[in-house]
Amino acid sequence: MTDPATEDLTARARIRDAAIRLFADRGMDATTVRDIAQAAGVSPGLVRHHFGSKEGLREVCDRWVLDRSTQLDEEIIIDGKLATPGFMPSVHPTVMLIYRYVTRALLDGSPAAGRMFDDMVRLTEEWVAKFAPDITQDRRGFAAVLVGMHAGLLAMHDHVSRNLGADIFETDGHTRLVGAMVDFYSSTLLDPDLAAQAHRAMQELRDNAKEQ
Repeated sequence: MTDPATEDLTARARIRDAAIRLFADRGMDATTVRDIAQAAGVSPGLVRHHFGSKEGLREVCDRWVLDRSTQLDEEIIIDGKLATPGFMPSVHPTVMLIYRYVTRALLDGSPAAGRMFDDMVRLTEEWVAKFAPDITQDRRGFAAVLVGMHAGLLAMHDHVSRNLGADIFETDGHTRLVGAMVDFYSSTLLDPDLAAQAHRAMQELRDNAKEQ
């Protein structure tokens, strides 16, 4: 017989996974607890038993998405799994699901959207401090701008996809988007002297503002 505790954990994970898919496809407001229960093959009461409410379930889903995103970044950038045959095809469906989920989550205007963005900035700042500590003197600013740029691509999904000629949430559009991002991050767009001048100019603006 199956251990009841194991059954309980399996049901919890099944509910979470169903909610992530539905939230990604429909958004949080358009998804009901009954929808999630039906997709997970459980009763609405069991959803409430495990998560308390749809908002509690969303918190768990948000946390899973951010944790999985961080794990994928480490596997790709730190562990070098991009060079492993079959790695990208195996994780690509998860990456696309995360893209769709984050897009919905950040644009629904809820307090939870703000918390997710703040968590993304915090995790990015920790990443920079750990793996690229010398890239900037303002790690929080760097992290906030980086997250904003990535979130902007997702928020402008329709416009970006139209100009690429393919949906960025589908394989053709996603691969072209990532290719452009690789070119962007691997190229130095500013001459070092110009970059230094820009930093000095911004510092001058800050100093003048303090004097006024």
